[in-house]
Amino acid sequence: MSRYTASEIEPKWQAAWEDAGVFTATRDEAKEKYYVLEMFPYPSGRIHMGHVRNYTMGDVIARYKSSCGFSVLHPMGWDAFGMPAENAAMASGGHPKEWTYNNIATMRDQMKPLGLSIDWSREFATCDPEYYGQQQSMFIDFMEKGLVYRKNAVVNWDPVDMTVLANEQVENGRGWRSGALVERRELTQWFFKISDFADELLEALDTLEDWPAKVRLMQENWIGKSRGLQFAFERTDGGEAIEVYTTRPDTLMGASFVGISPDHPIAKALEAERPDVAEFVAECRKGGTTEEAIETGEKLGFDTGIRVKHPLNPDWELPVWIANFILMDYGTGAIFACPAHDQRDLDFCRKYDLPVKNAFFLLGDDTPVADEALVPPKTEKVRWVDHFAGLTEATGEEAIEAAVDFAEKAGWGKGVTKYRLRDWGLSRQRYWGCPIPVVHCDACGVVPEKKENLPIRLPDDVSFDKPGNPLDRHPTWRDCACPSCGAPAKRETDTMDTFVDSSWYFARFTAPRAKTPTDLAEAGYWMNVDQYIGGIEHAILHLLYSRFFARAMHLCGHLPEKSKEPFNALFTQGMVTHAIYMTEGENGRPKYHYPEEVELRDGKGFLADGTEVKIVPSAKMSKSKNNVVDPLNIISAFGADTARWFVLSDSPPERDVEWTAAGAEAAAKHLNRVANLSEKIAAMDPAAQGSGDEDLLRAMHKAIHGVTQDIESFGFNAAIAKLYGFTSTLAKSKAGAAAQKAAITALAQLMSPFTPHLAEEIWAQQGGEGLLAQAPWPKADPAMLVEDTVTLPIQVNGKRRSELKVARDLPKEEVEKLALADEAVVKALAGGQPKKLIVVPGRIINVVV
Repeated sequence: MSRYTASEIEPKWQAAWEDAGVFTATRDEAKEKYYVLEMFPYPSGRIHMGHVRNYTMGDVIARYKSSCGFSVLHPMGWDAFGMPAENAAMASGGHPKEWTYNNIATMRDQMKPLGLSIDWSREFATCDPEYYGQQQSMFIDFMEKGLVYRKNAVVNWDPVDMTVLANEQVENGRGWRSGALVERRELTQWFFKISDFADELLEALDTLEDWPAKVRLMQENWIGKSRGLQFAFERTDGGEAIEVYTTRPDTLMGASFVGISPDHPIAKALEAERPDVAEFVAECRKGGTTEEAIETGEKLGFDTGIRVKHPLNPDWELPVWIANFILMDYGTGAIFACPAHDQRDLDFCRKYDLPVKNAFFLLGDDTPVADEALVPPKTEKVRWVDHFAGLTEATGEEAIEAAVDFAEKAGWGKGVTKYRLRDWGLSRQRYWGCPIPVVHCDACGVVPEKKENLPIRLPDDVSFDKPGNPLDRHPTWRDCACPSCGAPAKRETDTMDTFVDSSWYFARFTAPRAKTPTDLAEAGYWMNVDQYIGGIEHAILHLLYSRFFARAMHLCGHLPEKSKEPFNALFTQGMVTHAIYMTEGENGRPKYHYPEEVELRDGKGFLADGTEVKIVPSAKMSKSKNNVVDPLNIISAFGADTARWFVLSDSPPERDVEWTAAGAEAAAKHLNRVANLSEKIAAMDPAAQGSGDEDLLRAMHKAIHGVTQDIESFGFNAAIAKLYGFTSTLAKSKAGAAAQKAAITALAQLMSPFTPHLAEEIWAQQGGEGLLAQAPWPKADPAMLVEDTVTLPIQVNGKRRSELKVARDLPKEEVEKLALADEAVVKALAGGQPKKLIVVPGRIINVVV
């Protein structure tokens, strides 16, 4: 290796690994397995350095575990269904399938030069019929187990694209593609009964000890277990009572009005009878259903004229208002408002001039609520006003329990536990998704397709020249025979939410070509995922849905009992950031420039024509801002190992790392230094002697011990810091050829998870047997980690004056003799004797003069 040329050695070793089948995962019952998985990507077109960091982290773990003797499964696939492909087809006149598979090919070609230890033989895309056909099969199994149902639900409806939008597709109340104002519309939708598992999903969070605490808390809050009171308000007109559920029954004496959802049965009945109510409800339905849209949108109300009796005082009547911020699918679709202690209710009451009455005050402060609701922590003691359970000073927690107990004993309310978690609506009115495998028959009703007819493939001959779902207007696909009676019927034209696709892919990787959703023998061996890696943005829905799916798959016989929690350990990595470069474009809008278009001089950036750009530092890499760095450009300039080394070396993996050209250049220089060091050692006379062999070997074993611990604990940047230090020690060493050869070989082994190509080249240059990728991980000799000598500081009258290097096991009496002979001590004693001489073995020597 006359010089380190990444463009030559990296393809060479990648070919060698592929020819040897190094990364092919094989079930071997005689070996312990290890399954490492990164959240698979959406094939948007190109990867960037954020992807590189994510996959390199998994690769470090996979390579390390493989060298430790595990059978490793490290697969890759593509989360390939979804709206972006349809949007691209609408814009270009192409087909989502062609767009998706072209992007997959491009991204695969970008990933392979990174030298990732991926078993590409297991690759699949969720839009492969072989994959979604098994998903359809599981859907039918879920139906048989009662885990799937249909019901009317209020959804986000885009009136231009004529499709239901997921909450994340609604931006500022408008459809993300059409820009049209989203409406609330009631449609018949398919649901998974995830709420049946709410308590189990919540309690099991305590078993996920190797998950970040913040992720478990996010899931706990999303599931949202609460204890409250359910009771009914009697109507003064004799109509049906209005059931409410509240988590703050303690504030009932501060009630101002009763609110019902625009979709509440009472509101619907009024809507059918009264034009003014119909007009108001129609206005409410123009708003989105997202929590953000409801919380941030204007609060609208309508006084129905209905009055109800307060349960504690029949003479106290409350008005019933329809309010646009009340959701029908949480609780009962009705609330009582206590504006003094809820900001949303307070804003509503101030707007409509409704009364505001404190249910409690802070201790020592009787100031009534003005424009800001009084919402102290439930653990804080407050002074209650006419609390019906007789409390005066008590915490909110105590008052809630007392209120529930009082209502139950009085017979007008019942303590109820509810969950914020709602059933998973999976219907999507679009083409590019997994078809729901049911048929609608006039005689038989909703009938599941026969499994022998799966997969129900998406038709290729569709067009997007009209708004709406093209499956609705495709008669040769839509029209079919009923699987039950054979009569003419119609297929379900809704497709599944893409979260379904990603909720079980980890299980499919264990047997991606199986004729059933899983092969239980393979799943029994490979599951669970031992280490899952991905972004914090997926901490709630993806992980929660996957946990539900694993339980449902177990009920249907597709996963073993142990896999009801599918991910043993979870790591959420930080982002890769880069400065944004922009100039003023048309209509005053910013124009963004790629990093390669900008020359940096003295902290300023300039385009080729001399135009200075505005620099926004350290922003998340985003294609919309053009502040992405193409890995192929970095690989072309420096090599894949440089990219891998830099993204892991600059900061802890859970934190963001800023990509800079200077950082990449520094990483490349270091790897060149290691390559040159190996070349120098390879050229040494094998019989050459030197000095400091033992010191070098001790440093080697310390590096082995430290790097091993750091990899095990995801301290990749700490491991690389130790490798920098060991490289420096080796470069300065005067040890003999044998010691230096052992050290450079160990350095290659320790670097191999991070920079596998360079490490493989050094291994071969130093005469290593076979491929380094298949060599065992080095082990530190415990004896070499123990220092034979120790340096003891000498303090004279409390001040450090000298130090003494002695054998660690030197007797205390001998240490005292050496201390008294030290020049600084002799000078301090001036011919006299010390008042005290204290030796703390292995720690310190204190001399009192």
